[in-house]
Amino acid sequence: MHGAADLTGRDVRASGIGHGWTSYGGDTGGHRYSQARQITPANVAALAPAWRYRTGDLARRPDAMRDAASEGTPILVEGSLVFCTPFNEVIALDPGTGSERWRFDPGIDLQQRPANQFVCRGVAYWQGEDVEGHCSHRILMGTNDARLIALDARSGQRCADFGEKGQVHIDPGMELWWAGEYQVTSPPVVIGDTVILGSAISDNVRVVAPAGTVRAFDVRSGALAWTFDPIARRPSGDGEPVAGHANVWAPMSVDVERELIFLPTSSPSPDFYGGLRLHEQPYANAVVALHARTGEVAWSFQTVHHDLWDYDLPAQPGLYTVWKNGRPHDVVAQVTKTGMVFVLDRDSGKPFLPVTEKPVPRGAVDGEVLSATQPFPVTPPIVPQSVSADEAFGITWFDRNTCRQGIAESRSEGLFTPPSEQGTLLIPFTGGGANWGSAAYDPARNLLVVNMSNMVHRVTLFPADQVEEMRRVFHDQEVAPQQGAPWGAKREVLLSRLGLPCNMPPWGVIAGIDLATGSIIWRRTLGTTEDLAPGPALKLGTPNVGGPAISAGGLVFIGAAMDDYLRAFDVATGEELWKGRLPAGGQATPMIYEWQGRQFVVIYAGGHARLGTRLGDYMVAFALPEGGQGGEYQP
Repeated sequence: MHGAADLTGRDVRASGIGHGWTSYGGDTGGHRYSQARQITPANVAALAPAWRYRTGDLARRPDAMRDAASEGTPILVEGSLVFCTPFNEVIALDPGTGSERWRFDPGIDLQQRPANQFVCRGVAYWQGEDVEGHCSHRILMGTNDARLIALDARSGQRCADFGEKGQVHIDPGMELWWAGEYQVTSPPVVIGDTVILGSAISDNVRVVAPAGTVRAFDVRSGALAWTFDPIARRPSGDGEPVAGHANVWAPMSVDVERELIFLPTSSPSPDFYGGLRLHEQPYANAVVALHARTGEVAWSFQTVHHDLWDYDLPAQPGLYTVWKNGRPHDVVAQVTKTGMVFVLDRDSGKPFLPVTEKPVPRGAVDGEVLSATQPFPVTPPIVPQSVSADEAFGITWFDRNTCRQGIAESRSEGLFTPPSEQGTLLIPFTGGGANWGSAAYDPARNLLVVNMSNMVHRVTLFPADQVEEMRRVFHDQEVAPQQGAPWGAKREVLLSRLGLPCNMPPWGVIAGIDLATGSIIWRRTLGTTEDLAPGPALKLGTPNVGGPAISAGGLVFIGAAMDDYLRAFDVATGEELWKGRLPAGGQATPMIYEWQGRQFVVIYAGGHARLGTRLGDYMVAFALPEGGQGGEYQP
């Protein structure tokens, strides 16, 4: 295996990467990598729970928990593990014992019906260089009710000099249809004295929708510094409605030396019909690099042209250094819902690994205009991008025949088949491929590790005046109005009558990719049926939400799957070496740290209501037994 295998053992300890976990993705570039080396393939079997903390949400907010996802990853700052709950409470814990140090509750409205569930994936940290005392070190968080809040990192008290009594209210720019239409779910990013915030906006509701504006604020005062709207606005009166979105709901990245911010943008509104947004929108579905001081575009690269499939960029752009031909190359690696990985030069935005424009299926509904081609990187897809009736899955003949018929009755011409009245199959489904859990990078191996789901959606368009009728008939499925467009949309996961996916397993995978060549080094099944169905646990893989983290000890740690486990894989081979039982679903990304000479792996085990995993309110830490850590890993 040329590339990753040749680089095994490269010593990156002096690089500064992986020392601590001060940002949501481990560092501002999203490596999700730790220099901790105590836990190794040789001793990971001894890994056991070290402490457990409960937020109390199950008892305090049982109704709200039924529409919540515990996706938070802590950061380690000011001697505390700091994380947010789905309801935007910020909690600081002792890293060694899990005991609570402080807690802040912003009191969000639990009746807002959030479009994207109650979610808070993480917080950001700022340290002032010329200030002392209260709020000289700050925790910053966006909320489900569209606030940006600043807290003292040592006490959890509000920073009164920030905005209005410690918070800034985000104006979505237009009247919302309901309070939960507009949220902030991913952590802000900080560069210098500026904090930058994206937004999460309900999909498929309307054409004229809230803008996906990215906002930068002064981290001390809360004053607005600049804004960036990914949608290119047209002069009024040109006949085109003002489309919204192309928002940045997933985590962003920061290159401090280049003073650049990297945005993963989404699609314009609505998702499945673009006939009213015919002007080019180059900053939608794109990696966009902005100058941190001004918000002006440095460069952009679009991964989907004129998106009609909800294939927005769902994950943090990874800012990595790849070794190729004996030289380091600074890149941006973007994992996608389509199962593909784009690797771009960080200075220019041009492909570092080749990308080819290829023809894609034609034949859209009336009024639609398709892009004739779409970009395909040389990196092979991690999950399938097509399905045929002959590939239908079923555990019985009857079950398989039901799936075969469902596939045969639908349009299924591969990736980028246009939505249709017949019903079009989207594989990967709109949840990915990859999702917000992003990827992790081992700089000693050039190895990108990413988990992906492998499921099929069927999207059916229907005349807009039939929305209410479709909702009555298909009351158990998603029926979207796409108000202002001539077509509504129905979206469903393609399942058999027994509730199993109609495409062949594995339905969840984790893979290692050599970023110097784009080749897949290993690919393994992720998840079993243990917590989904009675009987023996079948290793069929499951849809997964959350991401991986890598340690220099030679291990990949991940929860994410729909069974309640944290797993450890050998980073070199992908072999599953260990799994630890969780008290609830682990649909969050773990983090790795050392505290007082001991290595810990911690994960939020709170479950995911819409995915259907076991709900809980736990933060769980694993470690080797004290005194039995063993020596450092030597690859």
